[in-house]
This record gives sequence, C-alpha cells and structure tokens, in this order.
Amino acid sequence: MRSRVWGGTAAVVLGGLLAAGCGGGGKDTEDEGAGKAGSGGFPATVTDCMGARTSFSGPAEKIVTSNASSLELLLRLGAGDKVIGTGFPPGKGTMPGALDAQASKVKVLSKNVIPKEKLLGSGADLYIDTFASMNMGGGMGDAPTPEEFKAAGIKHIYLKSTACAAQRKSPVTDLTAVEADITSLGAVTGTSAKAAELVTGMKKKVDAVQKAVGGIPENKRPAYFFFDYDAGTKQPSVVCNRQVANAVITLAGARNVFAGCDGDFKQVGWEDVIAKDPDWIQLGVRDRGGEAANEKAFDEAEKWLKSNAATKGLKAVKKGHFLRIGSERTTIAGVQNADTVEQIAKTLHPGKAGTS
Repeated sequence: MRSRVWGGTAAVVLGGLLAAGCGGGGKDTEDEGAGKAGSGGFPATVTDCMGARTSFSGPAEKIVTSNASSLELLLRLGAGDKVIGTGFPPGKGTMPGALDAQASKVKVLSKNVIPKEKLLGSGADLYIDTFASMNMGGGMGDAPTPEEFKAAGIKHIYLKSTACAAQRKSPVTDLTAVEADITSLGAVTGTSAKAAELVTGMKKKVDAVQKAVGGIPENKRPAYFFFDYDAGTKQPSVVCNRQVANAVITLAGARNVFAGCDGDFKQVGWEDVIAKDPDWIQLGVRDRGGEAANEKAFDEAEKWLKSNAATKGLKAVKKGHFLRIGSERTTIAGVQNADTVEQIAKTLHPGKAGTS
C-alpha cells in the first residue's frame, strides 16, 4: 500500500484519533468563536473544538506549523514572515503560484511530525496544529502536554477543520469550519482584513454554485467517488462524512457514495465500491510538483481503474467519467476547497447558471 502523501510528503491518517484538547462530547463548536478581537484587532481570542479559549494580547510573531496545509494558509494571509519552522514541508512545486518560493524559505524542523523536544525548543510563541494530539510513534515520543507548551511559552491552537473533524457530531456539508480557521489565523496574526478577503472570495464562488445546483434533490445527484490513488489500491481508503471532501462534493451538487460512514477516512473493500457503482470518479492524485508529473500520475490512476478486474466494469470507468483534480485541494482544508467545488460542479452540471 502506498502511504498517504500531502504536498509530496507523508502525513498521518488520523482516522478518528482524537485530540486531548479537542475531544468529543457536547455540540459541535467549529462555527463558534472563530476569532474575537477588540479595537485595533487585539486582544484576540480563538476557541478549540471543546470551547477552550486562547487569548492573544498582540500578533503572534514566531510561528511553527505542523504541516504544509497550515503553512499555506499563513502564506495566503501574508503572514509567512512570521513562520520560523514547519513539519511535513511541502514538496518543491506543490504550493500554488508564488507561494511555492515563499514556502521554500521556511525552515524545516522535521520532514514529518516535529519531535517534541525540537518543537518545545524552537523559540516559537505559537504552534498551529493540523493533527490531533497523540503518541506519534517512531521514537518521537508523545506530543507536548498543555503544561509543557505553557512552560515553553508556546500557545497551541488547532485547525478545527482538520484536527477536530473526525469527532464531529454531524456530517460536514459546508466550508464553515475552513472559513472559521482562516478567520482565526487572521485574528492571531494581525491579518484579519486579508482573512476576510479570502473568506469572502470563497463564499462568492460557493454561493454561485449553490444557486445553480444546491436545490438538486439527493436522489437526483450524480454518485461521486473520490479515488485516493496515493493511499493505496489494494484496499481503497475513502472519504467519509466528517472529511472536508464530503462538504466539497456535496456543495458541488454531487453525492459522496461513502457519505454513510461516520469519521474522516475509512478503508473499505473494492466490493464496497462496486456496490456503489459511482457515476463519476475523481482521480485522487497528490501534487507531484509539476504539470507533466501530475498528468502522468493522473494517467496512471485512470489506467489502473480501466485495467483492474475489480473496477473496469464500473459505470464511471466505462463512460470515462473521470475528474482530474488534485487531492490536496479536495481533502485538505483551505482556500482552494471553493475552487474545487466550482470545478466539480462545472463538470457534473454543465450549462447550469453559475457553473458555465
């Protein structure tokens, strides 16, 4: 089985492992307290999944990010100069546009999960965590405790759209949590105006699509399968209803064929995919760092589906109903989720107002 890859580097499949400070119980709080600020932007307060509050008297100046997704959000906010290190760095060429050059200048503290001692000794005043807290294994020891973060002078906040998604009490069907994360990061870095601009842009795209296809009843929506090619072909890993991809698919006027499973990701058998017989299949390929390499990977994924005995008879395969849309912009919370909603809708519902 291939390892799951985000931005060209291996990443952790959370699969329902919960954050100690982000655990289940009570109502969902992703949409609450995204970022509240006084006059001049500070003090600012953000909340985690359980409603725990973290306050900032001024903007964070020395930030460490857990992986490329949180790094990308900070770069988009114009706060890249505040980032002093990252784990799971993006592969060369995998960040969109000019962000790639900026990302390459960020110090890599680890090619995967940042070891506890290195994180606590990094000199950071803020750690932005995309993952749930857990024993990461591999000799790296446990994640720092809240007391250890406090002793090191590091404030610790989670991206709720990723680290806290698996234990939500209801399916993710919109991008509210993603927008809340952008708002929160804007609040703690003093870039709230840019955050508002990014969120407004996302809303504009999604609202246009919703106006066109949002009213399509469930039983009339095309059945959609996200084929996570890089997660392995022997046993498929599918996106469930707590994963942001479920929201992307739903907002685009499609029906995630595995929306019935609670959680973010789940391994199933090919017989389960065959039973769903999707109308459309997204070729879930991680960014290889360049257009030619990406197209080659898409070709490989399509060829596999067409040649494999278990999948070549699927309706979507026989009709050639494939979407070549990068995995990261679908399964990792970020600004590009809205672009993916738009792209899927245009493919599945051509000619409708707002998707032409």
